[in-house]
Amino acid sequence: MILLQVPTTGTSAVDSTAAAAPAQSMQLFDLVAKGGWVMVPISILFFLTLYLIIERWLFIRSNTRVDDNFIDNVKDMVMQGNIKSAESFCKNQRNSIGRIFEKAVGRIGSPIKDIEGTLETVGQIELSRLERNLGYLGIIAGIAPMLGFIGTISGIIRIFYDISLSDNISVGIIAGGLYEKMITSGAGLIVGVIAYTGYHLLNMLIEKFTLKLEVNSFEFMEVLQKPTEAARVR
Repeated sequence: MILLQVPTTGTSAVDSTAAAAPAQSMQLFDLVAKGGWVMVPISILFFLTLYLIIERWLFIRSNTRVDDNFIDNVKDMVMQGNIKSAESFCKNQRNSIGRIFEKAVGRIGSPIKDIEGTLETVGQIELSRLERNLGYLGIIAGIAPMLGFIGTISGIIRIFYDISLSDNISVGIIAGGLYEKMITSGAGLIVGVIAYTGYHLLNMLIEKFTLKLEVNSFEFMEVLQKPTEAARVR
């Protein structure tokens, strides 16, 4: 009898362990599906966030690259009177700072204030191009967590509504439904953090470029205001 009982006990233990193992493992898709309908807009916001961050990063990187010798070359050409060469040099840069100084160099011969106004105006246009669509990241950073909370609150309301109908207050029922609804809060917070981080990192790149632009503009205007060049410019 003892020999017959031992295999039976071992087999049942193995079977119960094998049956419990699949229940404990959960795929990412299953988690998303358990979050409910709120996961649909959160997923859309997630992919939109990734697209905006990658697209803006590539655009900003390609348009804010500035050669260390750029402004020195422009100043040398202007001081030598090679205005057309300086203008062509700026145009060949194919970036924001090149377009800004191309317009400024083209205005040489006009009053100093007109050249300064050109630098400011074209600079603002280029900065606006760099900042385009960044506002959407800021909106997503605020909306995604709120959508997650909405999903959680609506799920909790549903749980207590079902309890009121069944009159069965069970820890298993409450915990099982609650963890599913908390998925939306977690997903919303993750998307919000990614959007918030991307927004501020991209703005840091733009601020770095703005500082470099201001320094180069000051050096450029300083050359034009030298006595040897002042007479020709005015």
